[in-house]
Amino acid sequence: MQAKLSKRINELLVLAVLERGPAHGYQIALSVEQRTGGAFSFQHGTLYPILHRLEADGRVRGEWGDGNRRRKTYEITDAGRAELQAGAVELERQFRVLIELLGGTHAA
Repeated sequence: MQAKLSKRINELLVLAVLERGPAHGYQIALSVEQRTGGAFSFQHGTLYPILHRLEADGRVRGEWGDGNRRRKTYEITDAGRAELQAGAVELERQFRVLIELLGGTHAA
């Protein structure tokens, strides 16, 4: 279950970043780390398999850019936006249940 949840969260993190606009892999990884205050980050070799899976499933679209440094820029598709919305609702529900099970919220 943990691997499945982790996979789901990672996919949603990528989609959330791309919802703000197209980005290449390094930008996505940096944005996730910055926007989550370091709570989430991608280890080397983790992000690109996620991007390839999302692209194969039609949730993101990738396009190779021209120039000296050839890199692929990704953008979210309508299917990706729908997945992000549905995934966020489901994770919120799951975490709410988990917090209730653990005895409620605790002030940090």
